[in-house]
Amino acid sequence: MKRSRTVLLSLVASLVAAFGAVWVAMPAFAAGPTATFVKTSDWGSGWEGKYTITNGGTTAIPSWSLAFDLPAGTSVGTFWDALMTSSGQRFTFTNRSWNGNLAPGASASFGFVASGPGSPGNCTLNGASCGGGTTPTTPPTTRPPTTPPTTPPTTPPTTRPPTTPPPTTTPPVTPPPNSPLPKHFLTGYWHNFDNPAVELRLRDVPNEYDLVAVAFAEATSTPGAVTFGIDPGLSSALGGYTNADFTTDVQTLHSRGKKVILSVGGETGRVAVNDATSATNFSNSVFNLIQQYGFDGVDIDLENGLNPTYMAQALRSLRSRVGANLIITMAPQTIDMQSPTVGYFKLALDIRDILTVVHTQFYNSGSMLGCDQQFAYSQGTVNFMTALACMQLEAGLRPDQVALGLPAGPGAAGGGIVAPALVNQALNCLARGTNCGSFVPPRTYPGIRGAMTWSINWDVSNGNNFARTVKPHLATLP
Repeated sequence: MKRSRTVLLSLVASLVAAFGAVWVAMPAFAAGPTATFVKTSDWGSGWEGKYTITNGGTTAIPSWSLAFDLPAGTSVGTFWDALMTSSGQRFTFTNRSWNGNLAPGASASFGFVASGPGSPGNCTLNGASCGGGTTPTTPPTTRPPTTPPTTPPTTPPTTRPPTTPPPTTTPPVTPPPNSPLPKHFLTGYWHNFDNPAVELRLRDVPNEYDLVAVAFAEATSTPGAVTFGIDPGLSSALGGYTNADFTTDVQTLHSRGKKVILSVGGETGRVAVNDATSATNFSNSVFNLIQQYGFDGVDIDLENGLNPTYMAQALRSLRSRVGANLIITMAPQTIDMQSPTVGYFKLALDIRDILTVVHTQFYNSGSMLGCDQQFAYSQGTVNFMTALACMQLEAGLRPDQVALGLPAGPGAAGGGIVAPALVNQALNCLARGTNCGSFVPPRTYPGIRGAMTWSINWDVSNGNNFARTVKPHLATLP
């Protein structure tokens, strides 16, 4: 790049000498940081946008702040990988802790979903023009709709969704290219403890399960750090089961095409990631356990408080060390997914670019609001599963990042137990717009990722009814 610029400048100098000063009006090269914008999806009434900031200068920039105008009638909803403030129709995005410092030649991106037809205009980056030239004084002409969004609009419907089935023309949404899991898959939790359910060696997990979440990693005396080893009670119940046996079993599941992740938390978990130091401790300790046992990723199942800012920092750090195939899942309670601005919901949206899937626990929760924000739906029903999944889908998670989490049957939960056939009915409603209850989502989500159950052990105790009913149905989804 530097060489081609020197050659061109030399050519300009020669032309000026030969033909006069008329040539000095050629466009100037942008220097320092610049920003480019693309609409990654446009569905007419809204769109998803992405800005990429690139440091084209010779010295590092410690931070960035990008601002633009949107015309009246267009607003920003969900956003990720930046912090946002607004004043009227002027929106300002500033870097997060992990993507502000840009070395020469480095770049960072952030994205957002907007409602309304307009496009950004008058873009500035750190107070200067985003492109290094003259910024337009009016927003560009609205781009015509192209393809339906892979991310739906962020604003939940303000009225009751239609009672007739929605159109089923939405094209399937496929998982990201590097996804190590099937398009639709079944997840189950494996007990690393002894309780009334059947105890299992990891290698004895039924073949229906694609992803096995090992429950659980434990907190240590070091803030944020976790540890894992086979529970002595489980080892005794199995007649002797060691860490070495478990490690071999992880490899056995890998040979069957399965993935195994380490779940952090649980009902009694006390892992706390509340500052930068504990985020580093979490990342380091989980990375070491991945190296030791061969885990494919991590599941966040903290039921006693979660700081989305520092957990996001920890997970990004972990992914930077493990690579793009790191599986990151979450198992929030339904109450944790009622508001996209706090807790688990905020975390999921903040790390949407690296998140694999959210398995919300649609049980032990009582009644909750759905995406229509007008009705409290009762757990244990198709309406409950579809209306609450719709909330996540309409707030900005991709369909391939949303799955339904249900108990495996009697003994597995205190409330919200449903027949596996109802799980299949809810999946049909979300993917095809058929078999819905009284709640009908505003659109279909053919890429809905699948289902999770608590737990594999309880499912085996109940005759494998959940896995044998839901897994075959997943193969029939679009």
